[in-house]
Amino acid sequence: MVVMQRTAPRSTLRKIIKKHKPQLRLAANADLLVHLSFLLFLHRLAEEARTNAFENKSKIIKPEHTIAAAKPSQCCSVSYLALSL
Repeated sequence: MVVMQRTAPRSTLRKIIKKHKPQLRLAANADLLVHLSFLLFLHRLAEEARTNAFENKSKIIKPEHTIAAAKPSQCCSVSYLALSL
């Protein structure tokens, strides 16, 4: 079976970014970086939700596992504050 990789919807991403921040001038590949950041965020969220489901002895990832994973934890907010200083 051949697996086709999907490309980032570049024109759609550029339109969304321009709609929210019309004053920004985007570099040639800025939309790809936004797409990559989104994919990394989604991957991390899925991993955290899977961990929460495992800790709750659930074989299925439920919405509450994802919501709990999306909430910032104490350790993450402290490290974020340290980085922003």
